[in-house]
Amino acid sequence: MAGIPLETLTEESQSRHVLPASFEAKSLQKSNWGFFLTGLVGGTLVAVYAVATPFITPALRKVCLPFVPATTKQIENVVKMLQCRRGSLVDIGSGDGRIVIAAAKEGFTAVGYELNPWLVWYSRYRAWREGVHGSAKFYISDLWKVTFSQYSNVVIFGVPQMMLQLEKKLELELANDARVIACRFPFPHWTPDHVTGEGIDTVWAYDASTFRGREKRP
Repeated sequence: MAGIPLETLTEESQSRHVLPASFEAKSLQKSNWGFFLTGLVGGTLVAVYAVATPFITPALRKVCLPFVPATTKQIENVVKMLQCRRGSLVDIGSGDGRIVIAAAKEGFTAVGYELNPWLVWYSRYRAWREGVHGSAKFYISDLWKVTFSQYSNVVIFGVPQMMLQLEKKLELELANDARVIACRFPFPHWTPDHVTGEGIDTVWAYDASTFRGREKRP
């Protein structure tokens, strides 16, 4: 080591600790890709959660009201049961809004309550597209937290597990001139005033004055 200038030794020592520029660039590129992939995976998981939660949450409830679109024949049968009827209408569990929109086209002021926000937003869009957004309204709400006393006509596409509980709720809340229209499944204790359709398209109409055991009004 004798005879080698101190400055040369210092430069050689520093050069051993300096990484090539190409190596630093590759490391930075790998780091950027790592951040990108992490963000992509995280964003995908958030998006899946946001989309799936409104569909999964109702299924976790004690009584689940699944979304099954009404058939064209079911809608026709519901409209038939609304002939000569007046007043406001509510669809309990309105799904994609087709019953509410059909009722609005018949001149009813119609409201739909639906727990799934995606279906509510889509229903509002459909009502706007069909030109009935002024008389067809949709709200995000649990049917058990809504009072139906202000409605003259109630439509429900229910499931057997909920019909008894809903029967009791409507008996307490509806006016005597109200009509309840059940699709797919009838109420367990009420006797229908009118029945139309066959199979899954069957529709039952119940007048409140009848299921309360009172004399029908003309």
